[in-house]
Amino acid sequence: MRVLVTGGAGFIGSHVVEALAARGHEPIVYDVRADPGADVRDPPAVARALAGVDAVCHQAAMVGLGNGVADAAQYVAHNDLGTVVLFAAMAEAGIGRLVLAGSMVVYGEGRYECPRHGVVRPGPRAVAVLDAGRFEPPCPVCGADLSPGLVGEDTATDPRNVYATTKLAQEHLAAAWARCTGGSAVSLRYHNVYGPGMPRDTPYAGVASFFRSALARGEGPRVFEDGAQRRDFVHVRDVAAANVAALQASPAAGVLTAYNTGSGDPHTVGEMARALAAAYGGPEPVVTGEYRLGDVRHITADSARLRADLGWKPEVGFADGMAEFARAGMRTV
Repeated sequence: MRVLVTGGAGFIGSHVVEALAARGHEPIVYDVRADPGADVRDPPAVARALAGVDAVCHQAAMVGLGNGVADAAQYVAHNDLGTVVLFAAMAEAGIGRLVLAGSMVVYGEGRYECPRHGVVRPGPRAVAVLDAGRFEPPCPVCGADLSPGLVGEDTATDPRNVYATTKLAQEHLAAAWARCTGGSAVSLRYHNVYGPGMPRDTPYAGVASFFRSALARGEGPRVFEDGAQRRDFVHVRDVAAANVAALQASPAAGVLTAYNTGSGDPHTVGEMARALAAAYGGPEPVVTGEYRLGDVRHITADSARLRADLGWKPEVGFADGMAEFARAGMRTV
C-alpha cells in the first residue's frame, strides 16, 4: 500500500513511516520539515503529493496546549484548514482510506463517579479554586469527592482549550468527508505519547518532553498542581503500530470510527516524573503547585475497542519505556 503520511518527518509521523516500511508498505513523507513546499494548507501541493496514493495517514498538526487564545488562529489554520484542504484533494483524487491522528483531549475531563449521583461531568475548573490549591473537581451536584475512571469512545466530547477544539473539528471534518465520499475514516485518539525523537524546549511539546528537557539541563522536572493528575503514557512505537493496524483494517465505509489509543496502564504525572528522573539519574522532581488553566485533572481512556477490533496491543511497558526515554535522543523542532 502506498501511504501519504502528512507530518511524516515529525515525532509520531517519523515512527509511523518506519513502521509502515517495516511491514512492506510504501510511505510517502509530506512534511514542511522535509520540504518547505509541503504545506498541507496548499491545495496544488497536496494534490501533487496524492498522485498514486492508496491511503492517507494524517499526522500533521500544531500540537500542545499553546498560549491560550493568542495562537488560536495558527491552530485553526494548521489543524482545521489544512485538514479540509487535504480532504478535498483526497475526494478529487478518489482516495477513500484515511487514518487521522486524533487525541484524547476531545473528551475534556475524564470519567468521574459520585458516591451519591453516579457518573457526573464536572465543569471547567475555576481560577479561584485552582489558586487555592484545590485541584480535584467536585461533584457538580453535591460537591462531594469524585472517583476518576476510564473514558469510553461513546462518552460525550467536551474540549477545554483551543487545541482540543481543533482536534474535535478534525474528527467532524473527517466524518463529513467519509459521508460525502463513502470513504473509511479512523481517528486514533492518542493519549500522552512519549519516546525517542520527542521535541524538546517547545511550548507545544508534551509533559514528558518538558521533564526530559529539564533533566538534560541538570534541573529537576517541575510538576504542576500536586502531581496527582492521572494520565496514560503510551510509547510512540505502540502508537505507530496502531496506525499501521488501522491502515490495514477494513473499517466501515461512510463513517468515522474513533479508537482510544493508550497503554491501558494509567499513572500520575508525579509518578512519571519520578520514574524518568530515577532512570536519568536525577535531579528529583519539584512539585510546584502551579497550573495551566486549559489543563484537565484526570483523563485516562479505555482502549479495549482498539484491541478487540484491530488486534492491536501495546508492547512497551511503563518502566521500560521511561528507562529508554531517559537516555533517548530528542529533536529541536
